[in-house]
Amino acid sequence: RMGYGKSPEDLQRVGGVGDGGIDGIISLDRLGLEFVYVQAKRWDERTVGSPDVQAFVGALQGRQAKKGVFITTSTFTREALNYAEKVPSIVLIDGGKLAELMVQYEVGVTCRTVKVLKLDKDYFDEELG
Repeated sequence: RMGYGKSPEDLQRVGGVGDGGIDGIISLDRLGLEFVYVQAKRWDERTVGSPDVQAFVGALQGRQAKKGVFITTSTFTREALNYAEKVPSIVLIDGGKLAELMVQYEVGVTCRTVKVLKLDKDYFDEELG
C-alpha cells in the first residue's frame, strides 16, 4: 500500500534463526534488480541500540545491499540514531512512526464512526426561560 512490493511475489520473508540479520526483502522492480532489505524487532521494553543497527548495516554490506529499513515497535537509542545518520540509504522506523504509517496507509487498522456529543449550554435557559 505504500508503493513498495506491488504484489505478494515482490515480498520475501527471510527472518528466523540464521537469517543473517535480514527479516525480509522487498523487490522494487519486476526484473529483481533493486531491493529493500528489512530488519524488524517487536520489542516492548528493550530499546534498539547502536550495536543492533551496526549489525544490520553489516548484514546489508554482506549482501551488497544499497537500501535498508530497520523497524521496531519500541524506540532507538540516541547512539543508534546518530550511527544511522552517517549511513547512506538506511531508514529507522520506531513504534511511533510505525503507528503513523499504519494509520496513513490503512494497514492493520480498522475504521469506525464515533458519535461525539456536545453539551448544549443554552438548553436550560431555553427550557426555563
